[in-house]
Amino acid sequence: MRIVLLDKTPTGQDAIWTAPDGTVHEFFQFNDRGRGPKKYISYQLDDKGLIRSENSKGVDYMKTPVEESFSFSGGQAAWKNQAEDQKQARADGKFFLDLDGGPEAQAILARALLKSETGKLALLPGGEASIRKDQSLTVQASGRSVTTTLYAINGLGYSPVYVWLDENRQFFAAVTGGFAFAVIREGFESAVPILRDAQLKVENSRAATLASTLTHKVAGDLIIRDTSVFDSQTGKLIPHQRVTVRGQRILSMEADRGQTTPENAQVIDGSGKTLLPGLWDMHQHLFDELAFLDIATGITTARDLGNPIESLAKLRSEIDAGQQIGPRIVPAGFIDGPGPYEGPIKVLAATPAEAKQRVDRYAELGYVQIKIYSSMKPELVPVIAEEAHKRGLRVSGHVPSGMIAEQFVRDGADEIQHINFIFLNFMPDVKETRTPARFIEPGKRGGNLDLNSPKVNEFIAFLRGRHTVVDPTLMTFENLYLDRPGQAALADKDMFDRLPVQVQRASRSGGGALSAADPAVDKQYRAAFANMLRMVRKMHDSGVQIVAGTDAGSGYALDRELELYAEAGIAAPEILRMATFQAAQVMHKDGQLGSITPGKYADLILVNGDPASDIHQIRNVEVVVKNGDLYRPAELYQAFGIRPR
Repeated sequence: MRIVLLDKTPTGQDAIWTAPDGTVHEFFQFNDRGRGPKKYISYQLDDKGLIRSENSKGVDYMKTPVEESFSFSGGQAAWKNQAEDQKQARADGKFFLDLDGGPEAQAILARALLKSETGKLALLPGGEASIRKDQSLTVQASGRSVTTTLYAINGLGYSPVYVWLDENRQFFAAVTGGFAFAVIREGFESAVPILRDAQLKVENSRAATLASTLTHKVAGDLIIRDTSVFDSQTGKLIPHQRVTVRGQRILSMEADRGQTTPENAQVIDGSGKTLLPGLWDMHQHLFDELAFLDIATGITTARDLGNPIESLAKLRSEIDAGQQIGPRIVPAGFIDGPGPYEGPIKVLAATPAEAKQRVDRYAELGYVQIKIYSSMKPELVPVIAEEAHKRGLRVSGHVPSGMIAEQFVRDGADEIQHINFIFLNFMPDVKETRTPARFIEPGKRGGNLDLNSPKVNEFIAFLRGRHTVVDPTLMTFENLYLDRPGQAALADKDMFDRLPVQVQRASRSGGGALSAADPAVDKQYRAAFANMLRMVRKMHDSGVQIVAGTDAGSGYALDRELELYAEAGIAAPEILRMATFQAAQVMHKDGQLGSITPGKYADLILVNGDPASDIHQIRNVEVVVKNGDLYRPAELYQAFGIRPR
């Protein structure tokens, strides 16, 4: 038996047993705020450790039913799941990668790779995996001792997949950073921090090598000549400009008249291109891989809206030290109430005293915002808001269960995360919003909300009067309501052909999307999302500040978020202002960031084209400058297996 941990808290199990006929059975489940998979899987292996038959059935993370089957016979492989129904001839020696398996599948792959003479295996449906042994540790618990070895498997996605095997090459643990997710052999839960620290050293070494190789330090001045500069304060383009960066700062911006170039300067030709301030993603939960992909996208500042304190501190320090490529991080502290649906970051408060203590700790750590989560007692919201405002911190979050958005704002919230909570304001009968009901009910009923009704107009006027900021994360709801198994996720569509094969498969799996097999429900979801677009446009036109955030882990998801604002009818220059200067204003960082102004930090992106006339061209970032250091997205993407355009 293995235990699933989420930020040190047991939240599920992974049971493995072998039948008399040699079939390996697995039952895997965990609970994350009412979400989480529950799957039954069976595997049959050959003498090389390759899967010859696999069947799984259950529900995925969003509780959508999933079923997968794989078989191999006579040299032909056949498999079927929610995204694929395929056959492949001449499949001998290839390893099938499932979409709906459990943690045991990692160990099966690792053992098969270790049995291979080359340490490599061709994969089904495509690609190749390889394995590397990193280090061994002996861990003890309850009088038992196990020597476990860390293996890195390459070829499955952007970064290596890590798995810990015991002396017999049996699964011992799989750990991650970020939200501190772990699966480990029962009884050895106390060893998770030891394994995580050891694994992080390996991951850090890789990140440091990439940072050293792909961060281009500029010895003299950096000059971007004959470029159109996007003035993020006015939304206007200023043509034929020459921008000079010296060290970490913007030294000057002036008309390009063919001036003499200083000796030792590095010059970039910006003709036909647009220079913008670095982008802001105002809703992320950062981890190493996302930090790297942010810079590749052109995101030079990210607001982190919930991470374990230790994990985020480590990532920030590594970025600051040049050991990890990543954006500037603006931290928000996460607080939830205890209970069966408590959030994955275990900073909890059940009393006024505890609530104040949590706020004060974040303030002392230099955080600038508090994010309240869904299980917080409504009566504690004003307590948190008062203490946070006293300490100079903003307050935002999910609208806690038992409240509606208007009450949340009246009790002191400065900002609302996610467009569904705006719609739930008009569904007061939906009392339980700690569960997936907070997605499902707005999806089924949101299309019927009359946006021109007095109650909607009054609420929007109320938000404007309170200077409330809204972080809608539209692309998240596009995923939930419009993505379907078998089709590339809409957020990935522009990048899809460039992605690694296994990332493409995951994109087509519909993971995270709500089931809409019923045509009537599908119609409801599509109507709801269309109304969400209209709501964002209406709020923007009415003077409510919108900030661009994704709550996603690809970096380039921000491109899709900005495109959705354009689909809603917001003009491209206004969208670019949201993602640059206005974001900096909201976070009181506009004195140093958010516009191309001499004296400000040199956070810049050079785009091939004019995104101020066509927001889609924001995807064409050729050069990123962060804090005066230069990055080339083509190089960054290649390091993560993403092919060039």
